[in-house]
Amino acid sequence: MNSDMLVRITRYYRALNRLRSIGLEKVFAHNLADAAGVSAAIVRKDFSILEIHGQKRGGYEIVELIAKLGSILGKGNPQNVIVIGCGRIGKALMHYSGFEPDGIRIVAGFDSDPLVYSDASHPIPVYPLSRLEEVIEAMDVNVAIITVPESSAADCYQRLVEANIQGVLNFSPVTLKPQVIDGKLRPVVHNINIALELEQIFYEIQYPKEA
Repeated sequence: MNSDMLVRITRYYRALNRLRSIGLEKVFAHNLADAAGVSAAIVRKDFSILEIHGQKRGGYEIVELIAKLGSILGKGNPQNVIVIGCGRIGKALMHYSGFEPDGIRIVAGFDSDPLVYSDASHPIPVYPLSRLEEVIEAMDVNVAIITVPESSAADCYQRLVEANIQGVLNFSPVTLKPQVIDGKLRPVVHNINIALELEQIFYEIQYPKEA
């Protein structure tokens, strides 16, 4: 499965949960196509590859689709995630309640500032960085979000690698790369550079693509 298809499946999954929440039981390919920004033909092709079959006139059963796509996306048990760096981005992520329906739980934050980790107003516990490895093991965490300044990113990342974190979402200005561990590239790293993304949008506004 390529990355484009994975993104579409994630969008299908979220759309299905919204449809179920308003009481719908069945869905058609064109409904999911609208949610994912693709054609109904692509939806049907994706489902054919995944061996998901609906009825010609009755569409797809929403509950069955959610179960199938959830299994593909690893949505069985909730996934615990930590946030390193509790500044503006980190705090926004910790206060965001929209992760729960997708089986994602932010269970802890970490910061080097005593004023931050001693503040009891956070919606989740915030610990000093010295307790990073301890909490990762105790809470069975596989994924971390890095929102620290450039000067701290590499050190935090290396500690995560040594703590056997399997996935990293990186909001720091530094581009982080997986390392070769036991012959495999680990952890999985997604670098999110907000400034770069905005620059790309400004460029595409100035030079729109041909239809």
